[in-house]
Amino acid sequence: MLRCKGANRVKLRAVTMRYSRICVLALAGLVSASSGMAVAQGRVAPPTAVESAPLAPPPGAAPAAPAQTPPVPVPEQPGNPQPVQPAPPAPNPVTPQPVQPAPSLPAPLEPQPVQPPPTLPVPQPGQPSAPLQQQTGLPDPNATLAGKGTDSSDVGEVTLAPKPVMVLSGQASWDQGFQKLADSFKSLRAEAQRTGLAVAGRPLTLFVETSDDGFRFEAMLPVAIPPGGQAPALGTDFRMGTSPAGPALRFLHQAPYDDIDSTYETITAYLEAKSIVVKDTFLEEYVSDLTDPGDPNLEINVYVQPK
Repeated sequence: MLRCKGANRVKLRAVTMRYSRICVLALAGLVSASSGMAVAQGRVAPPTAVESAPLAPPPGAAPAAPAQTPPVPVPEQPGNPQPVQPAPPAPNPVTPQPVQPAPSLPAPLEPQPVQPPPTLPVPQPGQPSAPLQQQTGLPDPNATLAGKGTDSSDVGEVTLAPKPVMVLSGQASWDQGFQKLADSFKSLRAEAQRTGLAVAGRPLTLFVETSDDGFRFEAMLPVAIPPGGQAPALGTDFRMGTSPAGPALRFLHQAPYDDIDSTYETITAYLEAKSIVVKDTFLEEYVSDLTDPGDPNLEINVYVQPK
């Protein structure tokens, strides 16, 4: 290649143009010869395909950018299949439990009227208390003739109500008096049990006659007469009777039986002071059982009746 500036550039252009004319003339001769040969053969050959080649760009021109081939669409690859999660197993079916019916409440009971307990009449001063048999229909083996005294220094004016009694007569010396009376009451209770008579009060002793050596007495046990008003047949030593009744003065002895003489001294002094004349007999009612003559808690009601 020649290295030149302006002159060489003009000379190179003229040579190039001369070479181009020669090429054109030669090409025209070839075409003419080809045409003659085609005529001689009686047919025209089809034109050969001319390969088109891109022309070189003129000097100084920027090379043309190559044609952009449109990208071939790539078929989308299906994504990696996600593993299918198995459906959770169905829970075990719950068997419905039978509904228990609510417990039925019992029907409320109608309130029954409360029967008040029987009220016992309070004995008035000087009035005997009514026997339990008359109040409740049941005999009371601890009932007394005129209630129970509360103060040994107090003298009560009472009225004795008559009671049916089983009687056992006897006599004893003063030294044997306590034991004789205790044995008599045991015999009376045994006879009442044998005959089926219910005891209806505390035992009594009616002193019929007294002397310096001893006394005669009638031991009594209140009993309930069965319906019909007739007592059963008693043993040979026993009989039915009635306890003393009417107005009386009650003196309370609360001391050993050996000290009962002091209570009688008080009774004598009271009668003389009041100028009260009484019957020759007097009655003892034993609130406590005669088990020990020295019992300091022994309780005895002593009744004297004015004439």
